[in-house]
Amino acid sequence: MRYSLIEILMGAIVLSVAIGFLSIGMQSVNSNQKVGYNISLIFGSSAGLKNGDNVKISGINVGKITSLGLNLEDYNAKVDVKLNENIKIPADSSARITSSSLLGGNFIDIIPGGSDTYIKPNDTIYDTSDPVSFTDMLGKVIYSGNKK
Repeated sequence: MRYSLIEILMGAIVLSVAIGFLSIGMQSVNSNQKVGYNISLIFGSSAGLKNGDNVKISGINVGKITSLGLNLEDYNAKVDVKLNENIKIPADSSARITSSSLLGGNFIDIIPGGSDTYIKPNDTIYDTSDPVSFTDMLGKVIYSGNKK
């Protein structure tokens, strides 16, 4: 099969544009991960969360989840997050896991407290609420209606 010069040129242009978009995307991902500070949150269950999910305050993205782990002493979930460096969280703040929609996509919602002191880098928030399972709630409603 014979290719014309225009086809080869257009292929090269498309390939170079794709490589350009990929490099811009990688730079923005790397720059977002370098700026900020880390804190930890302790949950009874981290069901539905994954690395890279958002951390929000009042619906505004203020950070990302960097890792999920199990604390082997008390078997609670430890969630490490990186917050933007300009965000100051009061020390008496709480956190909860909420879902973005019915189809999935969870995130951590931080509810700021009223304290005058702020969480320092590498501190831990213990005042957390575990996620509510939609299927568990549905099962309770269905089976609680059968009792007489």
